[in-house]
Amino acid sequence: MFDLVCVKCGETYPADTVLYSCRKCGHLLEVRYDLASINITRRDWLSRPLSVWRYRELLPVKREPVSLCEGGTPLYHLKRIGEELGMKELYAKHEGMNPSGSFKDRGMTVGVSMALQLGMSSVACASTGNTSASLAVYGAKAGIPTIVLLPAGKVALGKVAQALMHGARVISINGNFDRALEMVRDLCESKGIYLLNSINPYRLEGQKTIGFEVIDQLDGKVPDRMVLPVGNAGNISAVYKGILELKALGFVDKMPMMTGIQAAGSQPVVRAINEGLAEVIPDENPETVATAIRIGAPVNAEKVLTAIRGSGGTAASVTDEEILSMQCDLARKEGIGVEPASAASVAGVKKLVESGVIDRDEQVVCVVTGHLLKDPETVIKQCAPPIECEATLESLLAALQL
Repeated sequence: MFDLVCVKCGETYPADTVLYSCRKCGHLLEVRYDLASINITRRDWLSRPLSVWRYRELLPVKREPVSLCEGGTPLYHLKRIGEELGMKELYAKHEGMNPSGSFKDRGMTVGVSMALQLGMSSVACASTGNTSASLAVYGAKAGIPTIVLLPAGKVALGKVAQALMHGARVISINGNFDRALEMVRDLCESKGIYLLNSINPYRLEGQKTIGFEVIDQLDGKVPDRMVLPVGNAGNISAVYKGILELKALGFVDKMPMMTGIQAAGSQPVVRAINEGLAEVIPDENPETVATAIRIGAPVNAEKVLTAIRGSGGTAASVTDEEILSMQCDLARKEGIGVEPASAASVAGVKKLVESGVIDRDEQVVCVVTGHLLKDPETVIKQCAPPIECEATLESLLAALQL
């Protein structure tokens, strides 16, 4: 049993209501379960394959889910980078190993399944790239029409290619992501299309399973800190909510310090945290090479402030140079290929350790959110071109300087 509940005024709505914000006060909604009625143990969960649907008792879907085997992503021990930082327990949860190459698949398996459960016949989103790719993939799997709005010239081609190949109707608008979100929300509400941006409370339910998996992969231990890139702030908010539910069920006895990392050119959440503001003031013109977090007005702003402050966490920004440097380090020192926004979380840890905010003895899990091949153009710009040589051994040895 569950309802939709306003995070501000507590107004409650039935679970089958198609609604994205409170009718009474306009604030965000969340899915709230009757936890006392949930009859499950950690042993039951551990008997199932590691995936989003291992945790189905804490998910709202009651029908056969639209699934592509999402979740179950690896948790890597960053030994070389950790050693350089003096940290013995630095980990990366690689969400780029999901079916479409990003963490968005966790939300879309739940969100598209809920679209069918609620009787919706088409789905839509605005996107900086990964959301559109994932929605197109799951819309195709479900067999329902998909519409995505993208800010023209601001989305990595790898992500556009995914949306196009999987059959979505892709519309590029002459505006930024925040304007695209306003437009798609108006479209959905006027035409009865199901909106699957992270303002949709059901989509975030899938994303909270990142935290569940991390705890299971650490043999039931809650890490001291979880560090996530922040764009629309749905991911960090969802993970916090999910672990709160585990705590209420008695499965864990503490919360990780939720730590959000933004790009220096797009850091409204960081400013709100650092300046003690009651609400997030949007950036009018966000700009960063990390396109996935190039968002000036995060729709989950009030949820992220609760997550960070409620867990004793913090927020920090990193420059594009720091992001790209860590992207290279992850690839060349750990063998982990991620897109720029993903590297922001580990770059943020480096900065916070060096400034003394993060203790080197902490057990820290960074969420790296998307695969390297999501943004090949940025990769190519950073790397030297291939060396050319004649098709002879002598020429090859000369090129290799052997």
